[in-house]
Amino acid sequence: MKLWQALLPLALLGGLGVLGAYQLLQPDDESFVAKANRQAPARTFPLLDAPDSEIGFAPPPGDMPVMVNLFASWCAPCRAEHGDITELARQFPGQVYGLAYKDAPEATRGFLAELGNPFEEIGVDRSGQGGLDFGLTGVPETFVISPEGQIILHVRGPLDPERSREVAEALGG
Repeated sequence: MKLWQALLPLALLGGLGVLGAYQLLQPDDESFVAKANRQAPARTFPLLDAPDSEIGFAPPPGDMPVMVNLFASWCAPCRAEHGDITELARQFPGQVYGLAYKDAPEATRGFLAELGNPFEEIGVDRSGQGGLDFGLTGVPETFVISPEGQIILHVRGPLDPERSREVAEALGG
C-alpha cells in the first residue's frame, strides 16, 4: 500500500473534525425567540398533583394568553431560569403554567420544593411526545399561547431578562 493511500482516511477524518469544530464555534444565526402562528397541540396532560385530572392548551385555560414552560428537574438551565419564571408568575398571576418533560413526578416535586412553585398548574409529559407536539427542541423552552389556542411566541433555551421581557409583552404586559 502506498503512503498516500494510508494517509487519505486520516486526512478526511481530520478535515471533518475541522469542519465540525468550525460549525460548533459559529454563533447561531437563528433567533432564540421566534414569533409563531401555529396551533397548540390538542394533547392533554395529567396534572402533577392530581393525576386523574388533565390540562390542555388548545385552547388554554381562561381567557388570557398563557405561558407554558417545558422543564425538567434534571435540566441545569431550567434551574437557572427559575427566578425569571417566578417573576413572570408574580407579574401575570394565573397565566404561567409548567409542563414537566420526561421527568419522574417525585423528582419534579423535589425540584419545586427546593426552588418554589411559580406555576398555576403543572402537566406531566412522561413520554416526551407532548413536548415534540409543541415543537420542543430541548428543555427548557417556553411557549406563549393565545386564548384561541395559537402559539404566538416560542422561546428556545432558558429565559433571561431580555427573553422574559418578550414573554411579558406577549402575555399582555
